Amino acid sequence: MNGAQRPCPTPPGPTDRFAQLRIPAHWQAVEFISDVHLHAGAAATASVWLDWLRDQHTNIDALFILGDLFEVWVGDDALDASEAVCPEAPFLRACADALARLGERIPVYFMAGNRDFLLGRQAADRCGMIILPDPTVLHWREDAWLLSHGDELCLADVPYQTFRKEVRSPAWQKAFLEKPLTDREAIARDLRQQSESRKQQQGHNPSLWADVDSAAAVQWLQDAGARALIHGHTHRPARHSLATDLERWVLGDWDAEATPAKAEVLRLDPNGLHRLPLKRT
Repeated sequence: MNGAQRPCPTPPGPTDRFAQLRIPAHWQAVEFISDVHLHAGAAATASVWLDWLRDQHTNIDALFILGDLFEVWVGDDALDASEAVCPEAPFLRACADALARLGERIPVYFMAGNRDFLLGRQAADRCGMIILPDPTVLHWREDAWLLSHGDELCLADVPYQTFRKEVRSPAWQKAFLEKPLTDREAIARDLRQQSESRKQQQGHNPSLWADVDSAAAVQWLQDAGARALIHGHTHRPARHSLATDLERWVLGDWDAEATPAKAEVLRLDPNGLHRLPLKRT
């Protein structure tokens, strides 16, 4: 597939917060996933995802990954680290190779989540992925769809929004990435433990967690001129009707060990946007 068939996003302008992505009218279908949370300790989920990924070039024109593909990402150099320095490195390389094989056939777009926001251009190139800013307006045929990971809109979680603002700053990221890889992994483990402690206090039911603010979502959609917001992050798959005929579609997370197993896809085709069941090989 040549470069003309791999449209790239246009960054937001000085007066517009939204990046823009215009995809060819002849495309017939694209699919969206998020919150796979890949890590070596979740082998069953990784196996389901890898099996699913192998089949995707046969029936879609592009794949959109809307954040938290990986459980944690401490820097692109982890891909080339030895297993002694980074125990996850072989697993990360296997995931990158699988993505790169798909990326040779169709465009694969990646939007960072709250877990993998440090995944940079070096790793994206290695994975054959095109980086999408958050948020991005997807234009296809006569419609516009607003894509986001979704965490920025969870306004009620004030401590998280404060943390998010800090870690998304260039200064924080530069300082963090200058630390040795082993130190970064230790910091990431500590942050994950803190996150798990919060979940234990709040309860592991996602319905108890902060949700996307509806008024903020409506404002984003109106400013973007889009009909629907597509996002992940909250682990609460649903289709919400908003004001003035606007919609919010929420992607679910992936967990092959849950009962029932969780792994879902949203598909956009000429019939509209619809949810697909788990695909098994």
